[in-house]
Amino acid sequence: GSGRRPRRPGRRAARSCRRRRDRVMPPHHHVATGGPAVLTVVAVVALALGAAAYAAGLRAARSRSPWPVRRTLSWYAGLACAGVATVGPLAEASRSGFTAHMAGHVLLGMLAPLLLVLAAPVSLLLRALPPARARRVSAVLRSPVPRVVGHPVVAGLLDAGGLWLLSSTGLFHLTHSSAVVGVVVHAHVLLAGWLFTASLVGPDPHPSRASFRVRAGVLVAFVAAHSVLAKWLYAHPPAGVSPADARTGAQLMYYAGDVVDVTLMVLLVAGWYAATRPREIPATRVRTRPGLA
Repeated sequence: GSGRRPRRPGRRAARSCRRRRDRVMPPHHHVATGGPAVLTVVAVVALALGAAAYAAGLRAARSRSPWPVRRTLSWYAGLACAGVATVGPLAEASRSGFTAHMAGHVLLGMLAPLLLVLAAPVSLLLRALPPARARRVSAVLRSPVPRVVGHPVVAGLLDAGGLWLLSSTGLFHLTHSSAVVGVVVHAHVLLAGWLFTASLVGPDPHPSRASFRVRAGVLVAFVAAHSVLAKWLYAHPPAGVSPADARTGAQLMYYAGDVVDVTLMVLLVAGWYAATRPREIPATRVRTRPGLA
């Protein structure tokens, strides 16, 4: 009855809510300005160079025997997987969502390396180069550093160890907040997965091809480490990741990773069988002397 208009409640409360929201916002959502743009530019340049280099190799080796089409398709499919993981909607979503982050991990760290290895880029390079240069490349591949880094045990430690470090430490958030760290981590995920896959299977000549037992044992250990990490992330989400998002991402990592791991097992056993199966001895004509049975 005083005639004064009542004060509209809610503005102060809204400002207070916004301040509280900003204080509790997960660190996974804080992305450095320019970081995604830098990663996108680096990824696009690297993918373009990879596509052009393989095409140049095909052109240089066109006078040799025909190159299998399946290897060419495998190379560009691998580049496409790497591109989806680093450029575009999935890459953008991975900066704020754990499930998308894990989808990118499976594509960039597991499926892309497998497809790139099956494309036999080293074999194509050796075919495309003149003999003298090809021999120099072969000598470099047989030098101590490639032999050590390409051993299944070392490659497996680089791959699985890097994944554990990324998922269980502050490096997970730093990857999305620092442009330099993001580029380095994505490059490591792809290259470590490539080294590990090449140490187990693949048509390329390998400087330190271990025995079947060593490769099988390392693959089993890697699968176990990968599965344990997925289960650990299911129960212990990284800081700032909601439990529901962590559970979905961990399940994606577990089951999608199993598909690639089983494919590696099949290829490993198939390669062992092809190398050890009895060779058919061609029938030869036996000349018998006249009058002898």
